[in-house]
Amino acid sequence: MLKNSLLKRFGFTICCLQILLAQNPEETPIDQSIKSIVFKNQAFEIQFPIVKLGETFQLHFDDLNGDERNYYYKIKYFNHDWTASNLFQNEYLNGFDNLRIDNYQTSFNTLQPYTHYKLELPNEQTEFLISGNYLLEIYNEANKMVFSRRFLIYEEGGLVSAGVFRTRDLEFYQTHQSIQFSIFPPKGEFFRDPQNQLHITILQNEQWNTAINDLKPQYNNGSSLVYRYDAESRFEGGNEYLFFDTKNIQISSANVSFVELNRLYENYLTTNFLRRGYPYNFTQDLNGDFIVRTLQGSENGDIEADYSWVHFSLSAPLLLKDQEIYIYGKFNNYELNESNRMYYNRALETYEGVMLLKQGIYNYKFVAKTPQFELYNAICGSHALTENRYLILVYYRYFGNQHDSLIAWSETSSFEIID
Repeated sequence: MLKNSLLKRFGFTICCLQILLAQNPEETPIDQSIKSIVFKNQAFEIQFPIVKLGETFQLHFDDLNGDERNYYYKIKYFNHDWTASNLFQNEYLNGFDNLRIDNYQTSFNTLQPYTHYKLELPNEQTEFLISGNYLLEIYNEANKMVFSRRFLIYEEGGLVSAGVFRTRDLEFYQTHQSIQFSIFPPKGEFFRDPQNQLHITILQNEQWNTAINDLKPQYNNGSSLVYRYDAESRFEGGNEYLFFDTKNIQISSANVSFVELNRLYENYLTTNFLRRGYPYNFTQDLNGDFIVRTLQGSENGDIEADYSWVHFSLSAPLLLKDQEIYIYGKFNNYELNESNRMYYNRALETYEGVMLLKQGIYNYKFVAKTPQFELYNAICGSHALTENRYLILVYYRYFGNQHDSLIAWSETSSFEIID
């Protein structure tokens, strides 16, 4: 009896450890001196690190300490749902990780000193063997992780055809968008057990926090798998992002009301208002993205773009009860933390926030958070006509494999939404 009891306890402990180890990886910067993280396939305009197996991509970031510190990178592999994989490192990497990033430059002619680091992958020391989900972790000299970022490697194992539709539910007809798509296997082949072996992830504007996962095919017409969901593949349309431009940091420009020079330049943006309840108005945006750029010197944004304090303000006559307001965009990885939280100024009846940002063109919006929920469109409103970019990712576990290959992906836009 005692032996059986101990075995049960041991088994329970192992299960708990497996659950803890299988939690989704975080992408939270730890060291506040790390800024302007850009991680992308150089062939794409959007900042989303997805590349074909064998192609290169780059990570850029700044360290505001400006003293040429040593940083190291480590790489981990994950299943389609970002749970920990059972693979050993030599099954997904050829070479080594935990290597020092040796490509760096100090800033030139900037008020804010910083060191700019660049890492290109794959490289002579690190090559990838399989497609799927990866996590890149950056560590300092004390072996403390300073930040991490997800990236995807795909192979050609199918095709995806997708479109954005208005929802058939009249309650959400004016505010939501539904994604419908079909998946085609390679010619002459078929997917074995697609209900269990094929996995789908849909991202709106490259945001993992609102992803839709694991839709099952509704129809198999012999040549393709068809996904014609409505509610199950439905996203809030949101609203077009606000933007500002600080590529010329010394003067006011688009949506920059005025500029002050203290120790650093301070850019005060035009006060925004609550857009919820207002009619939809199309404006060109980057779907939450940002571009580092400067007009100073030789216009090398990596080392010549300066940093400034950017002041945000949101007019709200009444304090929004039980809600915290945050500045939201890809420049802070769509995170809600103290660095981008806004505080209410009762004298001016505005929410105010300030962030240290590198020169460039930025998209942003305001989101609300309650103790229970994150309300991404409560401040700016939601419209079915809003232009959004959607990525459909297709994972497949081939017979006999212990990992989920990313066999296809497709990009579609709601610019021409279908009724």
